[in-house]
Order: sequence, then structure tokens, then C-alpha cells
Amino acid sequence: MHDVCALGELLIDFTPAGHSSAGREIFERNPGGAPANVLAAVTRLGGTAAFIGKVGKDRFGDYLKSVLEENRIASDGLVFSKDVNTTLAFVHLSEAGDRSFSFYRKPGADITLLPEEVNLEAIDRAKIFHFGSLSMTDEPSRSATIKALDYAKERGRLISFDPNWRPALWKSSGEARENMLLGLRYADILKVSEDELSFLSGESDMLRGCAVIAKKGVKTVIVTLGPKGCFFSYEGGNGYVNTYDTKIVDTTGAGDAFLGGLLYRISNSGRKPEHISIEEMRDMMLFSNAVGAVCAAGFGAIPSMPEMQAVQECMSKVPLLLY
Repeated sequence: MHDVCALGELLIDFTPAGHSSAGREIFERNPGGAPANVLAAVTRLGGTAAFIGKVGKDRFGDYLKSVLEENRIASDGLVFSKDVNTTLAFVHLSEAGDRSFSFYRKPGADITLLPEEVNLEAIDRAKIFHFGSLSMTDEPSRSATIKALDYAKERGRLISFDPNWRPALWKSSGEARENMLLGLRYADILKVSEDELSFLSGESDMLRGCAVIAKKGVKTVIVTLGPKGCFFSYEGGNGYVNTYDTKIVDTTGAGDAFLGGLLYRISNSGRKPEHISIEEMRDMMLFSNAVGAVCAAGFGAIPSMPEMQAVQECMSKVPLLLY
């Protein structure tokens, strides 16, 4: 039984890597895609995972399959397109390490996943099913995602959702919100940024926003706050948890690392979040903050996902960043 199965985008992140002798910016090829990043976080910590998605039958696609296998992520749900190339994203970093993206995805192989190509057995073998909204931007991957969600819900799987809002990939903000709200109908666990919480709930206040989401049936809401840590709200209570004062190099994948750490801990607890005490939930959030902080201290998403020892060292040696 796998801890987590995720469906969605697996792509190439081209990350800034300095300049050539002629002064031209150099980009480094890194594996990425939020659902795959989450799975890599899970397996680096010692958990097990499986991926469902589509890449091009090209050098990038072959490379990404090897990355899944190197990270001990089951790849039997990975499909290759003969007609469409692997999706690419160029990452742009600010001086503070914050990132923005330029996508080459019109189309990209990830959005061509067909409903009949979804490996349902991978969902059967997992405790948690995770998805994002980027597989819902276009057909046929939107229908493939909904098929997987219906199947996971029918079989009582715990469902995790990260909207991962990328405005450039949607036709309009209205279409984005409509599809993200559809995702909420299935979700037990929601991980969002402050902007995403406001976008989905219509509320700028954290508590009111989480209450709106809870009324839609989502039992656990986590809001990641960057250097301020995170805020969580569930049936057992709510609260803020600080993160660790690591040097930020590249925030790409840090939120996915956080979520991977949380899903790893929830899976290993053997309980649904609503049955976890608030003290243990705080401890899980602190652990997840450490996973995200260590990831942000390195370049790239999957390459920077930390192993358990690095997370434990962070928690024991690095002071909390207090606000």
C-alpha cells in the first residue's frame, strides 16, 4: 500500500543557474510539477508513492520517468504521448528567492491525459489521493482528473488538494475559480496560499476564509505563509505555527515539500486529520514547515526535497523564525 498517489503535471523546470562568460543567463534542467514534487517529498522522507500523468515521448519525458524511478515513485501510471511534447516551465527568481513562471504548454503532454489512461489500480494501492488544479485547465486531462476523483471518493480514499493557482494557464480567473471550487467538493485536505484562500473563499480574513471552505465540506485547511510559517484550521481547532530560519535560495517546490511532509505524517498516523489531537497536529505542522524550509534552502524542486535526517537536523539545530 502506498502512502500517496498523485495525478497531474510532471514537467521540466528550467531554473536560473548563473551566467555564461558572455554574460548570458544560463538555465538548468530540473524535474518539476507540483504533484510529482509532493510525491518526491514523501519518498525522500521514507514513504511510498505512485504517480499518474503524461509526458511526451521525447528526451525530457524519458528523463522524467527516470527521475520518478530514482526517487522510488511507482511509474506504472505514467503515459507517453507520441504526438505532444513534454511540458516546459522557465522559472524566474527574485532577489528574495521568490519565483514566477513562463510555461510552454499549448499544448503540453500533461493536459492530453485521457480518462481511459488513468491507472485506477494506483489509486486502489494508496491511502491518500492527491491532485492539483493544473490538470483541470484543459480537456481531456480535466475529465481524467474528475474520473480519478470519483474513483478515489467511491473507495473512501483520503483526498488532498492543492489549487496551485497559475493565472497564465487559465483562460480566465472565473474559469479557474469554477474548477477549483469543483475540486473542493472532493477534498478532505486543502493546502492553499493566502491569495488562493482569498480567491476561493471571497474573504481576506484567515479565519472567515477557512470557515467558508469548511462549509464546502473540506475538513482540514492549511494556509502556507512563507516566512511566517503556516495557519491550520480543522475540527480539532486552529492556530499559527512558525517556520525555521533557514537561508532562502529558491522557493520553487517549498510548498509542495511542506505538503509532502504533512501527507507523509498523516499517512503514517493511520488516522484521518479530524481524529488527530491539536497538539499532534501542531507537531505535524512544525515538521512540515521544516521540510519546506530545507527545500527552500536549495535550488530546484525535486532535487531539493530533503531526507528525514536533514529535516530532523533542521528541527533540532535551526531556530524558529518568529513574527
